[in-house]
Amino acid sequence: MNHLIHETSPYLLQHAHNPVDWYAWKPQAFERAKKEDKPILVSIGYSTCHWCHVMERESFENESVAAFMNKHFINIKVDREERPDVDQIYMEACQVISGSGGWPLNCFLTPDGRPFYAGTYYPPEPRYNRPSWVQVLQNISNAYQNKRDTVEEQANRLIEIINNSDGRLLDLEVGDLNVSTNFDASFSEEVYFKLRERFDRLEGGFGGAPKFPGAMSLRYLLDYHYFTGNTEAKEHLLFSLDKMVRGGIYDHLGGGFARYTVDRAWLVPHFEKMLYDNALLIELLSDVYKTEPKEEYAETIHHTLAFIQREMTSPEGGFYAAFDADSEGVEGKFYVWDKSEIDEILGAELSKLFCAVYGVSDEGNWEHKNILNRSQGYQSTAEQLKMTEDELKKELQKAKKLLFAERVKRIPPGLDDKILLDWNALMCSAYAAAYTALQVPSYREVAVKNLDFLLGRFSADDKGSAKYHTYKDGQAQYPAFLNDYAYLIKACLDVYQITFSNTYLTQASRLNEFVHTHFFDEQQDLYYFTAASQTDIVTRKKEIYDSATPSGNAIMVSNLMRLGILMDASNLTARANQMLSKLKGAILAYPGSFAQWGQSVLKSTFPGAEIAILGGEAMERAEEIQQHYLPDTIIMASKEANEEYELLKGRFDPTTTLLYLCRNYTCQRPVKRTGELMKLLENRT
Repeated sequence: MNHLIHETSPYLLQHAHNPVDWYAWKPQAFERAKKEDKPILVSIGYSTCHWCHVMERESFENESVAAFMNKHFINIKVDREERPDVDQIYMEACQVISGSGGWPLNCFLTPDGRPFYAGTYYPPEPRYNRPSWVQVLQNISNAYQNKRDTVEEQANRLIEIINNSDGRLLDLEVGDLNVSTNFDASFSEEVYFKLRERFDRLEGGFGGAPKFPGAMSLRYLLDYHYFTGNTEAKEHLLFSLDKMVRGGIYDHLGGGFARYTVDRAWLVPHFEKMLYDNALLIELLSDVYKTEPKEEYAETIHHTLAFIQREMTSPEGGFYAAFDADSEGVEGKFYVWDKSEIDEILGAELSKLFCAVYGVSDEGNWEHKNILNRSQGYQSTAEQLKMTEDELKKELQKAKKLLFAERVKRIPPGLDDKILLDWNALMCSAYAAAYTALQVPSYREVAVKNLDFLLGRFSADDKGSAKYHTYKDGQAQYPAFLNDYAYLIKACLDVYQITFSNTYLTQASRLNEFVHTHFFDEQQDLYYFTAASQTDIVTRKKEIYDSATPSGNAIMVSNLMRLGILMDASNLTARANQMLSKLKGAILAYPGSFAQWGQSVLKSTFPGAEIAILGGEAMERAEEIQQHYLPDTIIMASKEANEEYELLKGRFDPTTTLLYLCRNYTCQRPVKRTGELMKLLENRT
């Protein structure tokens, strides 16, 4: 065994018995590299990464390969989900060197951490137009020993490029794009039309294969329709969601979405299930349901959250990170079916119906197996089968229950059971959104329990502001990153909106102050990804574009806009607007990568509203309002007099419940019924 045996990350523990003398990203590895003057190999992956497992089997478990690595390198294994800051720096180095990236990421460093060479997967023998892993190791070792000046020069050049890369997107000038420099309707329209260019009008979503859900871009369509009434935006949003919830990317038996599909038509997933994808899609589906209450969306929300509760929730109320794509060493084996299996389990009549609905055939639809998917909605299918929709659903439910019970007997994919602060906060917000849409009390209970768990177990100081990033087996470690704080603040605000407990507003405000003190760059008016106190990386970066999850900076803009209203703090609103102004050119040039920013532009462009509800029925009235999608509206509610917050001051009447609507710094006369307030909200001027 090696040094990884002392870690908690499932990915690192998978490598703990390799003959490679792996270290975690800890000081002793760098101290040894400097003492012995050896280059560092940092190999980065994650537990559900298929090619990471392949390279481990082919190379890292090989005794002779490991012996060469141990002799000539100091070897560090990194779980990219535990240390996204490390991954961010060295992935950029790989992209500069090769023009592409991915995992496993293998980067070679000087003893002080500067990268000088990087690549991804390397086979045990030369193939795929790639050298073998041993050839790479030999060449790097030779260069380090005999061409040290070249290595140092390359390392310095790469660090300079990485340090300067943050500014490239900030240097884009709006004027060069022939669009108004103001955040007005024409700006958001241009963003929409650029997203529109990438609509896949045949299969939904954006672009071709591989096909990712693109939750942030889809949400932009939702908000753009809300603010402008553009029907095409909503039509493509609904079309895309229909394709996903019916496609192979969705687990029709167990619930939950896979990370992406390798094909354009959402049929063949890369079978890993990530917590963050499901969180983002559940929050989106919940909000879409408020505008388009399709039973299919409600079923998907309930089914997926049942999966999260059943298989991805810890006894303490935290959410696990991911499920692997592989089981028994075969990708997708747990999820796919032979038609003969289904026939045997369901019987001829029920199997015929189920196979017709879910596209099951003798020849299969993927590698001679069947991935369950529905080509159309229940209603049209029922009409074709000359059944009522209720009759069809009843039969399908019976079939799915039988098949699920049989599938449970299979060997499941591996579970990565570490608990990440940022991904948990995303799922907390998803549960809060699902509660507002569907009014299931347990969803609110789960959101509250999870948030309290995050605020408590991840604390890194007595005040509760400093946080850790990851938690497992009672141990939290690694200082939290910007995304952790940004998503956690958002979760506090979202849970406040379903509980109206001042505790969560106080926590959000305190965390926001901490982030400003420890992460904010006054020169560029943006936040670093790492805190100023973190010293174990070679450089500090800013993450400004959306990747698989929203940019922490973009979420902070939204947080600041919300906190500015809730806390009556104009300085926070001003900071949000200043941050937005820095990204004008980037939002227009690359809207698919800056859709989260684009949502904040919409909210800054169109007038928003604040609602204050006071009185004995305040909670009930708030819940009625929240069943409507109101992305431009802040709600504060209290059953009692509340003089702590400006929006609630002086408005309590002990004899009744009053609803106040404020817009453009003007408050209208209070009303007593939700319907009256909704009529006032319809007039957005």
